[in-house]
Amino acid sequence: MKILVVDDEKLLVKGIKFNLETEGYQVEVGYDGEEAVSLAKNGNFDLIILDLMMPKLNGLEACMRIREFSTVPIIMLTAKAENSDKVLGFEYGADDYITKPFNILELKARIRALIRRSQLQSQSKGSNLIVSGYISIDTERRIAEKDGEKVDLTAKEFDLIELLMKNPGRVYSRENLLNIVWGYGYQGDVRTVDVHVRRLREKLERVPAEPDKIMTKWGVGYYFKD
Repeated sequence: MKILVVDDEKLLVKGIKFNLETEGYQVEVGYDGEEAVSLAKNGNFDLIILDLMMPKLNGLEACMRIREFSTVPIIMLTAKAENSDKVLGFEYGADDYITKPFNILELKARIRALIRRSQLQSQSKGSNLIVSGYISIDTERRIAEKDGEKVDLTAKEFDLIELLMKNPGRVYSRENLLNIVWGYGYQGDVRTVDVHVRRLREKLERVPAEPDKIMTKWGVGYYFKD
């Protein structure tokens, strides 16, 4: 496995490189955003670690440019911890986010989880797996995972997320979802859908209050963002 680490703190880069190489990873390093994009374009990496605040290009800009030609998993490193910064990182294409100072064991665990997820995405084509970013479901075994960890869903919660993930971008009204998931004979209130969507966000979204997967189309309904 080959990993690219880019941060302008050279001592930090040296420490990460040493620790990852002891785990058997091949590690290349860079020290600014432009170098990150160039190395990512010319290397065949399994994962990239980017600092948020770097010279020439910041981590968000570098991440966005890398996403123009690569789907390689990206972890953002930053001294900022606000949820808005995390959400912005995800919108620019980051897969995970870790705040400095961090425990190297946590970083290694995040790397393993992301690489495993990337491998699952490669295997999912033509199988029962549906994978989108940090969320995956196995439609045959009816298992849902978030960041590689199993999440317990009720039968209706699973039916709902399965429908949405199988049709990314398609907006369903509450009435549509009641008819499809609960059945045409269901006499309950459409607010049942809202309750289930809220629970799914609490279980599957990284930031439930600011979802980036299970989305609302205001005045219309809900959809899944791939």
